[in-house]
Amino acid sequence: MTSILMKPQAFTNIVTFGEPKLHTDSDVLTICFDKDDWLYSIEDLGVLRKWNAATGRQIDWRSLSDMETLWTFSNDARVLASASDDLAIWDSSSGAMLTSIPQASWVTALTFHIDPTFVALGHDDGMITYWDAPGHHAVFEKGLSYHKKPISAVAISPNGKLLAAASEDKSISLWDLSNGKYIGCLAGHTDRVPALAWHPSGKFLVSAGWDTTARIWDAATLQPVVLFNSHANQVNAIAFNRDGRLLACADSSQTIHVWDFDAKKTVYKLKGPDVEIRALAFSRDGQYLACNGDRMIHLWDPQTGKAYADVGPRTSSKMTISIHRDGARLLTNGGGNAARIWNTAKNEVATTLESAESIHALAFSPDGKRIAGAVEKRIRIWDTSGKTIAEWDGPEEPITALAFSRDSSTLASASVQGTSVWIWRVADGEPILLIPDALDGCSVQSVDFLPDGKTIAVGGFDWMATAGGANGQISLWNLDQRAEIDSFFEGTTVLAVQPTGDLLASATLDHAVCLWDLHLRKLVLEMYGHDGAISALAFSPDGAWLASAGEDNTLRLWDMKGNERAAHEMESQVTSVTFSPDGQYLYTGHANTTCSQIQLPEALRRK
Repeated sequence: MTSILMKPQAFTNIVTFGEPKLHTDSDVLTICFDKDDWLYSIEDLGVLRKWNAATGRQIDWRSLSDMETLWTFSNDARVLASASDDLAIWDSSSGAMLTSIPQASWVTALTFHIDPTFVALGHDDGMITYWDAPGHHAVFEKGLSYHKKPISAVAISPNGKLLAAASEDKSISLWDLSNGKYIGCLAGHTDRVPALAWHPSGKFLVSAGWDTTARIWDAATLQPVVLFNSHANQVNAIAFNRDGRLLACADSSQTIHVWDFDAKKTVYKLKGPDVEIRALAFSRDGQYLACNGDRMIHLWDPQTGKAYADVGPRTSSKMTISIHRDGARLLTNGGGNAARIWNTAKNEVATTLESAESIHALAFSPDGKRIAGAVEKRIRIWDTSGKTIAEWDGPEEPITALAFSRDSSTLASASVQGTSVWIWRVADGEPILLIPDALDGCSVQSVDFLPDGKTIAVGGFDWMATAGGANGQISLWNLDQRAEIDSFFEGTTVLAVQPTGDLLASATLDHAVCLWDLHLRKLVLEMYGHDGAISALAFSPDGAWLASAGEDNTLRLWDMKGNERAAHEMESQVTSVTFSPDGQYLYTGHANTTCSQIQLPEALRRK
């Protein structure tokens, strides 16, 4: 059954817990400071964000397109370009597409001219094209042809007169943009050249190589000036500050080397995030050096080499939330390793649960006496004051899913990297049951207890499934019998059991919400509405409503007849959702580490 779908609406009355401080929903592809030093970022879901670097707070965001593979900003960040098999130009302030130009071959590199109406593209066939974008006009009709292998990077000199293009053949060609003539070739790199940057004077070009070097070239003589060769195996990104005094180079050891360009010596080595650094940018006032991180932006003071510590790292890959039985305390694990208990009435942190390691999942016990946290490969138990009272060693994989039985006596844990489910006795931390292959080889995504406390639902999917075969499984296990009592052969990203025990909800890989009758043991409803992966499901306490949310930035509410009763657009991907114990509020946890409190009557109101 499929309901009539509604266009998602924005909430007018919403309470937000936490600040997204430079946290994004997905990996950051490129960053840029504008003339007023507002920071812009674009991520691989095509989401454009504007930030206040001083506070780390998001000022604005726009969802553009998730189809393109390459993005770049103009020098002043007023416009940005995206490319794959066509070129698109976007307005940064409004998010509107200004123009789109089909391309004859796949685009592998792009950059703006100082006049952002002109854009240079590198292609997978080695061709270089140069476009007057508003006029849809190729400045050089036949393109610039020299390389036979794909172009890996392009850069235009600050005065707009020269174009440099690096190829997968490890050489760099130089071109005169006034007439399209080939000037010469810069040869010397022994491996791939992923990035190019011009010195603000225009006299020097710097190339980043996977041969451990960043090379400085004299643009007039085409000769190498010096090699910065103290990097790790690969140099991936480079950037100059505004006056050209500092050069930042990021290498494959996740270290950013800040060089005094004139003295040709290292000033600082900054230890970056544990991801490939592919975007670097200096602010115009010289106060900030920014780089991409694990779905966030990191900032340093380039004058001192010190990180801005108030913008902390994110925690696990999934923001999880849990509400206390009194409805007055909200538990979250976003924005650093520490977990937080929020006072929902005052919108302030009441207690902090410190941890030296990431907490991948959290849950209040239904009786309100304990908190369980998945701390890497262990389970840690706190009391509600934040005091650690127990820690249990778990499986070999990081634990990513937790569920208490309704009577709080039993806890289930599982990992998306594994196939087993552990059942723990809460009173003493004894593992009373290990289900070694709960889903016949499928990875475990989600677990939940049925109200009887003796039956657990386990859901996941099979990464190796072939077309036409079962893509996963939901299994019901009886803990007393230590046996699987039923299976539904449908892969799921998340599941939830109705408080009455009558229905089980699951989310499929094709973005459907399924309702299974737990008495008849069969699928009774299949609802479509989401156009992205569903990562969160929750029933209301009375079982009358089902909330679903996920990567399409929407929260949807369904009745038990399969009707979509509301659809609301959120500012970030939703990774977790729960109802307050009295059923009057919905709480959502977001990929940007914030949480939202939404009044259920408003959520159900149609405009």
